[in-house]
Amino acid sequence: MHAKAVALTTRPEGMPTIEDFQIVDIDVPEPQAGQIQVKNLSMSVDPYMRGRMIDRKSYVPPFQIGEVLTGGCIGQVTKSASPEFKEGDYVSSMFGWREAFTESAEGVKRLGDIVAPASQYLGALGMPGMTAYAGLLEVGALKNGETVFVSGAAGAVGSIVGQIAKLKGCTVIGSAGSDEKVALLTTELGFDHAFNYNNGSILGHLKALAPGGLDVYFDNVGAEHLQAAIMSMRPFGRIALCGAIATYNDTAPRPGPNNLSMAIGLGLTLRGFIVNHFDHLADQFRSDMEGWVTSGQIVTKETVYNGIDQAPEAFIGLFKGSNTGKMIVNF
Repeated sequence: MHAKAVALTTRPEGMPTIEDFQIVDIDVPEPQAGQIQVKNLSMSVDPYMRGRMIDRKSYVPPFQIGEVLTGGCIGQVTKSASPEFKEGDYVSSMFGWREAFTESAEGVKRLGDIVAPASQYLGALGMPGMTAYAGLLEVGALKNGETVFVSGAAGAVGSIVGQIAKLKGCTVIGSAGSDEKVALLTTELGFDHAFNYNNGSILGHLKALAPGGLDVYFDNVGAEHLQAAIMSMRPFGRIALCGAIATYNDTAPRPGPNNLSMAIGLGLTLRGFIVNHFDHLADQFRSDMEGWVTSGQIVTKETVYNGIDQAPEAFIGLFKGSNTGKMIVNF
């Protein structure tokens, strides 16, 4: 059996282009003892993958030129030579960027009974949702009734962060890159306030919308957003450093915030994290999030591309603001 997959042909300089990727054919053999064969249904593209396209040391190793890329995906078992899996089981794995695969069962997780469309286990019910959950509640140490600012709030992580904060009785402010996304935040997702960061000063927006200051800032963007948030924090505020998508395609180092000294007098906590730091919360997260999603307390948004050939375009779209909610490629 053969399947299509996506390989990296060159390491991008600045904004990735379609020419940095190549569609290739791969062999998907019959499973041997302990292996399963899986047909992927949905795959994820995520901003962190941009860092893996650079040949540097990081918390995950870089992609190699000519090799099939990897990333989160949801699939169904088509053949099993493992006693732990049966045909038809829904599974999650990191063997994305390909239509199908045969691998050891050890590298695949059975989802069990699912209560929502499979693709949502790549979004609100998957890694982005877990990132929002752990980053806000554990890293941000959220308390009921606080004032929270989320940058990149219409994205896969930010949209969930804001809704969890609303469930906890907080006042929530979000930034987004278009007027349409701003309207979505306040009309559909329940944010108290939102603003277009391309219109006017970020600091000016924060002063107008949170005159009493911020207790928690969930940072998905970095750069000017982080500087403005530091200027707006209340004493003993917490900043969860989740991402810095504004800088991911920079070809030269960008000056960092020049107001970090404010963190001293205000007693601020700035803490970076990745989702794998909180694997111990996985069962609690799934229980809570499935309840919130199925009850309608949390609204999920997806931007969907169809077909493996569209995966590079979907990935590039992340850095152009093409997505609302989770960016998904369905097969």
